[in-house]
Amino acid sequence: MPNFAANLSMMFQELGFLDRFAAAAKAGFRGVEFLFPYDFPAADIAERLQKSKLTQALFNLPPGNWAAGERGMAALAGREGEFRDGVGKAIEYAKALSCKTIHAMAGIWPQGRPKTDGEETYVANLRYAADEAAKHGLTLVIEPINTRDIPGYYLNTTSEGIAVLDKVGRPNARLQLDLYHCQIMEGDLAERTKKLMPRVSHVQIAGTPGRHEPDIGEVNYPFLFDLLDELGYTGWVGCEYRPKGATLAGLGWARKYGIGG
Repeated sequence: MPNFAANLSMMFQELGFLDRFAAAAKAGFRGVEFLFPYDFPAADIAERLQKSKLTQALFNLPPGNWAAGERGMAALAGREGEFRDGVGKAIEYAKALSCKTIHAMAGIWPQGRPKTDGEETYVANLRYAADEAAKHGLTLVIEPINTRDIPGYYLNTTSEGIAVLDKVGRPNARLQLDLYHCQIMEGDLAERTKKLMPRVSHVQIAGTPGRHEPDIGEVNYPFLFDLLDELGYTGWVGCEYRPKGATLAGLGWARKYGIGG
């Protein structure tokens, strides 16, 4: 059975952020993920995790100015110093939260400019981040993101992601497979998952289209959950979706997995 982690940046919006941990645990989740922890002291988040007996599955490195539309900087030349500072800050939080996996966002790429112009910076930054993460037993992941949700994002397909990881050449630099993004950009999810699984350290889900519960839309997630089990995947499956209504009311899809009551 997959290990589901509630994404607290999207789920349980009925509550304040720090109160979402207990709500997720009460609903039956054993793990959580979120976009960013940096607005809160690491000790406060760690306390909520411990009280609720939850595992922190994943979070992102600092993304730059999120409010201004920035979505990471790993591929952006001239931001190397800021990126390295963000690596250090993320590692500090990861250690405090006992989180083993951190995600480096690539950034928004200038329209019309060849992506090959960003490759050297991207690979060098990821090598640095992976090497720093390795010192603390952490895994670094990159995530292809669809062009509909984040227009202009540098990394869009799993094929691009694997090519980058091959160039990075670090064993702890791995793929974050978001099946929602993958369906939009590439499809053929079952065969693609089989092929990619040896390189995957984190999986995420959402219904397509709409990014709501995984039982809404065109993807047969129960089939894919069974496939993950067949492939021996024991990592986390992050529920990175926007509930269509109240979070608990939308957990019918998860009851067969012991979540949602």
